[in-house]
Amino acid sequence: MIYELTEELLAAMTGLLEPTWREISKGRAEVREVFKVPKVGMVAGCHVVAGVIPRNAQIRLVRDSVVVHEGRIGSLRRFKDDTAEVRSGFDCGIGIDRFQDVKPGDLIEAFDHEAVAPRHPRPAHAICCAGS
Repeated sequence: MIYELTEELLAAMTGLLEPTWREISKGRAEVREVFKVPKVGMVAGCHVVAGVIPRNAQIRLVRDSVVVHEGRIGSLRRFKDDTAEVRSGFDCGIGIDRFQDVKPGDLIEAFDHEAVAPRHPRPAHAICCAGS
């Protein structure tokens, strides 16, 4: 009974802790060309080299191994159609929300954050009495 109470208390206390966040890489795209589109601004003509670029992911723009900008995708197009995602091996146009300084050769890395629930340590009785 006491062991069950201890486990329930630990589980309740764990629920009060803030979750930790883990970054999950979704994909990478290489900027091949930059286009100026009226009323939109600069759009990066990209080739997806790895993974998937989803429209709702966060992105980071990397130039010469230095992160230049982190933000969100403003627009994602394949040919002239809006799309939800672009897979590896395909070309697309990526407009970065509130950022215009894109150059050929830049890398766009798409990522997302996932909450990792906190775990409580094993109770002391589980360690000392596991073999009994």
